[in-house]
Amino acid sequence: MTLQEINKLAQQGEGLKLEFKKKAAFPEKIVREIIAMANTEGGYLLVGVDDDGTVSGQRFIEEEVFVMEKAIKEHIKPMLSYEVEIVKLSAKKGVAVFSIPKSDSRPHFLTDENRRKAYVRVADRSIQASKEMWEYLKRSKQSKDVVFTYGEKETVLMKALAEKGKLTLREFQQLAKLPKFLASKTLVRLALANVIQIVPQEKEDYYISKES
Repeated sequence: MTLQEINKLAQQGEGLKLEFKKKAAFPEKIVREIIAMANTEGGYLLVGVDDDGTVSGQRFIEEEVFVMEKAIKEHIKPMLSYEVEIVKLSAKKGVAVFSIPKSDSRPHFLTDENRRKAYVRVADRSIQASKEMWEYLKRSKQSKDVVFTYGEKETVLMKALAEKGKLTLREFQQLAKLPKFLASKTLVRLALANVIQIVPQEKEDYYISKES
């Protein structure tokens, strides 16, 4: 990647496929952004670019790359494929470009206090994946079509979505009078069948009809 291409990317601002970091401080937190991109649509992590998109570069950029690569290796499971490139701004300063493809090994996660946490990218943020999103990521890698029976609970869901536009797991559970595990299973299955879409949120995901 050339400096011109980096400037062009930086001008776009942070988004679904783009994250800026001035330096690799707290690499164990930065890996969440990498996990989120690999689990969602892939993207670029630029180290040496300010939050406002200023390509200021970082001194000893090779050390920043070393710190990040160590964190990726130690914290991300399963192992993640990526590429890294250093673009020099001057003899002393440079920018590191981490290219992260959408992964076939998703969901990637990190272990935090013995808990496995996966992350997904929503606009310019990386948020923790819910149990339903984790299951969707895991099963969406399989190309075979998901076949489901359109029964009473599915009818309740689609009618409610037509009326309200969106619905949370809790709301669907109450409407259809289902145990939580069955409501969860139903929503994931319909998302995999491309009938509805999971919209990840910080607190509680919601679901919309795929035609929305």
